[in-house]
Amino acid sequence: MTTPPLAGPPPAVPGRDQAPAGRPRNRLVAVVLSVLVLIAGAATAWWLTRDEDGSPLAGRPRVTDRAAGVSYAVPEGWQRAKKGDLVDAFTSSISRENTGGEEGGGVVLAGRGGPVPRSALKERTESVARSNAEFFYPDGHSTIEESRATTVGDRPAYTVALEVSDGEGGTGHLRLTLIAARDSRSAFLLGIAQPTGPAERQEVDEVLESASVG
Repeated sequence: MTTPPLAGPPPAVPGRDQAPAGRPRNRLVAVVLSVLVLIAGAATAWWLTRDEDGSPLAGRPRVTDRAAGVSYAVPEGWQRAKKGDLVDAFTSSISRENTGGEEGGGVVLAGRGGPVPRSALKERTESVARSNAEFFYPDGHSTIEESRATTVGDRPAYTVALEVSDGEGGTGHLRLTLIAARDSRSAFLLGIAQPTGPAERQEVDEVLESASVG
């Protein structure tokens, strides 16, 4: 099966200059998620460690993304996509099909970027979150629901959550955590749930909260 390309310009990556955006075609994030789920279904060879802390996903297998320098837990029912099937902005991904039988589901993507000073984390995270909302929901609009400083391991980080309208009456949940990683670089985790409800939103958020740096 040939995977159709994502519409529009590449998603925003922290610490990199973005190419001017062209006008994207109307492509709902549900389609993107469905494609990622199909890709993930074919992926069987991936390494796991175990999360033994006290988080909600403690004991679950983890993705170790050495390119981004992060790891994160895999909830039950989620699968990992092969690296060759991701756009260049991302280094690993997990996804879950919508259990209601409709298009959509959940996806978490990891990636890396250039250095981001601690003082710029808030501004950069909010900017990158909005840029990705525009990429995945080209006909919609987003509203910030949460914006706060945090830490991942011993590294300063920032997380932003958006409620996103898809432009056709549906809503999605997008959360981005940007980490000021070591060696003059940054790492990020981007989570999206569509269609969104309390359970779907919580599951995506728990994956991002399970992140560790290495």
